[in-house]
Amino acid sequence: MKLLSLSKPVLSLFFLLLRKLAGRHHRGRMATTTKPRPPPPPLPGLDRLHGQTLVVDVEAWILRPPVCAFPYFMLVAIEAGGFLRGLLLLLLYPLLCLLGDGARARAMATVALVGLEEEEVARVGRAVLPKFFLEAAADEGVAAVQAAARVVAVSATFPRVMLDGFLREYVGVDAVVGPEVRSVGGVLAGLVDEEDATEMAVKRLQPLFGAEVKAAGKNGAVGLVGAASRGRVHYLFSPYYCKETFAVSEADTRGWRPLPRDRYPRPLVFHDGRLAFAPTPPAALAMYTFLPFGLALVVFRSIAFSFLPYRVCFPVGALTGMHYRLVAGRVPGGCTRPGAGAGAGGGGRLYVCNHRTLLDPVVVAAALGQPVTAVTYSLSPVSELLAPIRTARLTRDREEDRRNMAAALARGDLVVCPEGTTCREEYLLRLSPLFAELGVDVHPVALDTRVGMFYGTSTKPGAKWMDPFYFMMNPRPAYRVEFLPRAAASRGGSIDVANRVQRELGRALGFELTGLTRKDKYMTLAGNEGVVPAAP
Repeated sequence: MKLLSLSKPVLSLFFLLLRKLAGRHHRGRMATTTKPRPPPPPLPGLDRLHGQTLVVDVEAWILRPPVCAFPYFMLVAIEAGGFLRGLLLLLLYPLLCLLGDGARARAMATVALVGLEEEEVARVGRAVLPKFFLEAAADEGVAAVQAAARVVAVSATFPRVMLDGFLREYVGVDAVVGPEVRSVGGVLAGLVDEEDATEMAVKRLQPLFGAEVKAAGKNGAVGLVGAASRGRVHYLFSPYYCKETFAVSEADTRGWRPLPRDRYPRPLVFHDGRLAFAPTPPAALAMYTFLPFGLALVVFRSIAFSFLPYRVCFPVGALTGMHYRLVAGRVPGGCTRPGAGAGAGGGGRLYVCNHRTLLDPVVVAAALGQPVTAVTYSLSPVSELLAPIRTARLTRDREEDRRNMAAALARGDLVVCPEGTTCREEYLLRLSPLFAELGVDVHPVALDTRVGMFYGTSTKPGAKWMDPFYFMMNPRPAYRVEFLPRAAASRGGSIDVANRVQRELGRALGFELTGLTRKDKYMTLAGNEGVVPAAP
């Protein structure tokens, strides 16, 4: 009897749910048969958007749908807040998946942003996120944006502080509208209510939309939305702002192509951040699982590079997963004693290489099988202390720097990275001609690296001393070393020699030559000139 009494409410609830589902299915069938949805208007051609003011949905047009917001919030959490904050977001993500799209995005923004400095989050949005947003951009959507005269980008998922740098600097939009984050004393305190965010956006867009608002319906903007936006239309897509609106369907976006690198509106020469991959939930879980093993690899590899002889560094590194490739001709001096057969006067050789990581001179020394002296500029005191090879610090005095380099070269082989800073992408920065003023022949060395999990470079203040350790924390980091033919120093002036060496390095690596400098990189990524105070 007790079992029967307990089963009655369960059966009643079961049949009630069945009736509800059946009624919903019946109503859905009636709705589709009696009131068919009108077909959406055809998508506009690029010629139709020429000269127009465009209001575009970021998640539907600029980024390839479907857009997963988790990797971008994870990037902000790790790069601006640290690995512990990223781990918290990863652990909470299964619970956040129970929420709706809008509530889940606001919850991820709260976990990733609240308590961080506003300036640091803006730096991540300007220096870290553009690389990952560009890799997820749609060629067709960016082409539509480029055809318009003025563009307002609207996002319902990402806070404006995360999108502003990417959309303004790399896509070329004029204004960005998205969830706003409240700041108290320079620290982010939470998302602003939608009403307040709307009021802030209207004030910011008034200069841009002034003419269109006064003549709404006549000279209004063109709206580009997604199929999923029909149920939650943003106020900027209303007839008050847009004279016509076009919705892209899932069938339309299914054939959209990723934006090729050669079609980026602005070349991505510089970017920052430690993570070299998009941290989707499975990838982030794999990274946190690997971290304890990565720390053990860092300790072992650091000991090998610091204390073992040069001739066994490569084999020992290969046993731990590091991959080295020595390309082309005979290594200069590789079978001779240090300094034998070098420059005039019994001095050493001058090796000039492009700059990929702080380990470049160490790898060159290991490839040569003999010690070298590395020329450093604005190297942190901690990195100088931990360096396993001799270093010669340069100053801003050109004559003094030339004398110091000549003295170091007289004592033995000298490795110079005249770019002055590292570059991750396949570009070569302008070479400083100071090395060519020494009047000795130059041995160019082309270097290239590959990483899969962590970048071994950073512009974040106070974190550069950890660059080599992050590189060695990768499961399978790779170095490619190629010794190029000697370049005579007697041909032309110092600037001509520097340009000739840059062309040879670019030809060997397949990199594009630029006139950018260290100052350009640090002003783009960090807002400073990248000078580290000299050690007392």
